[in-house]
Amino acid sequence: MQLSISEDGYIHYGDTVMLVNPHYHETEADVFLGGDLTLCMTPDEIQAHLSDELEVPCGLSAVQTKIPVGRNTFIILSTDRDATDQVLRYGQDFCLGITGGFENKMLYLSSDHRNLLKSSKRSWLQEVYLTDEVSYRNCWQAAFPDPQLRLEHEGFPIPANAKILINHCHTNRGLAAHRHLFLSTYFGKETEVVAHTYLDSHRVEKPKNHWMLVTGNPRKDSSTMLDLPRPPAEDTQAVEQAMGLNTQ
Repeated sequence: MQLSISEDGYIHYGDTVMLVNPHYHETEADVFLGGDLTLCMTPDEIQAHLSDELEVPCGLSAVQTKIPVGRNTFIILSTDRDATDQVLRYGQDFCLGITGGFENKMLYLSSDHRNLLKSSKRSWLQEVYLTDEVSYRNCWQAAFPDPQLRLEHEGFPIPANAKILINHCHTNRGLAAHRHLFLSTYFGKETEVVAHTYLDSHRVEKPKNHWMLVTGNPRKDSSTMLDLPRPPAEDTQAVEQAMGLNTQ
């Protein structure tokens, strides 16, 4: 699969991206999956053996991979009109569609209030799933991670490959990756994804709710912007002085 390349540094309607929960050190659990985790569609293991068609609704999980394939590449879609190539902005409604490598097939990232019959498998929180039904349950919005600057960023373009929050419009719950809750899937051991907002003592969303819309790398030697090496510091003198390494 080929990800979209952002020429202006922003996300646009119609872009093909990966949704990545960036690496952080999990302090609330002893066993967890580290590294960057990518949101992936996860068909039921039994149904995957019995049928060549995707079962709907289809589950989701988070997995350690930086390679764009059919099960982890999503398309940014408009909710009400054709807005292809227009910049996606903080606070705007959008849908996330995925074909899963199938032709003439589009599933939408969705969620709904939990009940006794419908909740996530491990945490029993509000589940997220893929469905072919177009409805208000497909609607999401992006928000700036820092709550003190959130209102100031409303209406501004969303940068590609930057940390954002992805909130479900109907339930006002944030998309979250549970690195400590594992699922046994058709593809192996992966982690649970839910719709739930985690706040720390300062009412700031925790890293579980942080996501990046990752675009393609224009260089030929790598497929995504995650593959680019981090640039070295241009001037390390101040750092060396602070650490006592430079005595001159």
